[in-house]
Amino acid sequence: MVNRVKLNESEVQEKLKSHSGWHLEEGGKVISKTFGFENFREAFAFMTQCALVAEKLDHHPDWKNSYATVDVSLSTHSSGGLTELDFQLALEMDRAEAHYRI
Repeated sequence: MVNRVKLNESEVQEKLKSHSGWHLEEGGKVISKTFGFENFREAFAFMTQCALVAEKLDHHPDWKNSYATVDVSLSTHSSGGLTELDFQLALEMDRAEAHYRI
């Protein structure tokens, strides 16, 4: 089970170094990233794959889809900020996106 203890600011900054494209929002309580795909089918397939991972982790993203773009925000609301769980889901989302890169 991934830890749901809130990370401090220096821990968050260190973790962000290995999560390309993710950035802080809302005063450091949220990490966000925009994923772009070739078309709606790929974007929806990405979201489906990520939904299965999110369900397995019992940690669900805030996201929105507009055609070939998926905007994602992650935070552990019950902890009041970012935890290991957010960075684990971010990693899994990056892995899912890599499937669509040429």
